[in-house]
This record gives sequence, C-alpha cells and structure tokens, in this order.
Amino acid sequence: MGRVPHDQRWRRPYVGRMREFHGTATTFIDATPESVFDFITDINLLPEWNAAIESVVSPPGSLAYGSEWVVVMHPSRVPRWNSRSHLEAINRDALRFAYRSQSDDGNASYVQWTWQIVAVDGGAQVTVMWEGHPMTFWRRALFAPLLRRPQLSKEVPASLDAIHRHISRRSVI
Repeated sequence: MGRVPHDQRWRRPYVGRMREFHGTATTFIDATPESVFDFITDINLLPEWNAAIESVVSPPGSLAYGSEWVVVMHPSRVPRWNSRSHLEAINRDALRFAYRSQSDDGNASYVQWTWQIVAVDGGAQVTVMWEGHPMTFWRRALFAPLLRRPQLSKEVPASLDAIHRHISRRSVI
C-alpha cells in the first residue's frame, strides 16, 4: 500500500513550517568573568574560537549600540557567505552582549544572539542563547530545519570549548 499525500504520518514536522528555532549552551571557564567578556566581545578574535567564521571582513570601529561588523561564514557542508551583525546590547557591568546577525545578501532571515556571563565559584559561567528566524520559503523548508539548526547545536558548544582553551592558554602565558 502506497503513501497517501495527505497522510499526516508521512509529513515532516518542520519542513516548510519552521518559523523560528532556539538553542542554548552553557559552560564554565576558570577565568574572571570580565576577561571572558572582553575576549568574547573582541570581534577580531572571532575566527580564533568560532570554526564557522573564516574571517572578519569589516570590524566595528568600537562596540557601541548600533555597531555593525561583517564576517565570512563557512560552516561545514555549506558555501561561504558574508554575515552582517548589528549590536543590540553591550553592558560590561552586567556582562551581557546581544546582537542580530543575518546574511549580507538582503535575505530577511536572521539569528538573534545573546551572551550572558555570570561569576560562579571563582570563574565564569558563560551562556549563549540563539533564536533563528528563517523568513523565506527555502530557509524555512530546508536550510534552517535540516542544516543550520542541527549545525548550531554542535558549533556553539564547540565554540565555547574553544573559548575555554584560548583563555586558559592566555592565562598560562
């Protein structure tokens, strides 16, 4: 017996319908929260700890509300693209950093990123949260549910591990 096209058992739950996706990753880093915050907010260092970022094309002059920067993204199994980020919040006292990133090709899809650092047990607890908002058919149908959402669930923890390694190396030197 063949599949019936309207049979809900065969329908993929997200394909074509994904309006947003979310994720969170947390780690502990044995360093001062301020040093972790300074490392994360140094845009020129992004390619050192985020394997999906190939290079910084246009760094911001300084980080203040409204600042923008452009990076070349090249996650595994995906062609390169330029991603423009727009700073929405930076507060060194509260150790909070938030920005919105999207491809630099005019596509309305975007990801909202929020970094929060908290002093814990003589170190820093780093939490990064992301909300993806695919706005076009192909981003909703294929790119977000089948590729980017699963990639981010691996890339972000790997980036947190890399931040930990880089900061640990710096404190030893």
